[in-house]
Amino acid sequence: MSAEKNEKTNNTLKEILKTVIYFLILLLIALFIVTFIGQRTVVDGRSMENTLMDKDNLIVDKISYRFKEPKRFDVIVFPYQKRNYFIKRIIGLPGETVYIDDDGNIFINDVLLKENFGKEKIEDPGIASHPIVLGENEYFVLGDNRNDSFDSRYYEVGNIKKENIIGRAWLRIYPFKKIGFVKHSEE
Repeated sequence: MSAEKNEKTNNTLKEILKTVIYFLILLLIALFIVTFIGQRTVVDGRSMENTLMDKDNLIVDKISYRFKEPKRFDVIVFPYQKRNYFIKRIIGLPGETVYIDDDGNIFINDVLLKENFGKEKIEDPGIASHPIVLGENEYFVLGDNRNDSFDSRYYEVGNIKKENIIGRAWLRIYPFKKIGFVKHSEE
């Protein structure tokens, strides 16, 4: 009888070990996905209205910029300070000169930028009231709610380096009635 009890104990230990290994593998897969492929983030604030609203939950695509360059009008996520993430729209690309005039018009290399993402006319061009020349791998970003956005127009944020871009806002998953892909272009 003790041999039978010993076999049951061994089988139980094997099952426990299999279960632990199974959960460790799941944990490693989840960690891999969150680290390299995508992550959930929550919009905090009004700076991207009307495209994204406060408390919207998004999935951020962290992998596509490993294979292609960010494009104008992409909505990106990047760190601000140590614990905060900002969500903004790319307006200026590496090597371009960005300028915002007193009428709130955005110029890229002295050409008026045609876009309709801005919620309203820009009242404060900030440091972009003088031409800003973007360096290699630097991007100029704005929130869609231009007059309620802390973005590249301010020294504290400035130009965003490519290596600091966490990823591209890809999919809104909450609120459920607004589930869908995030709009990145004027199309």
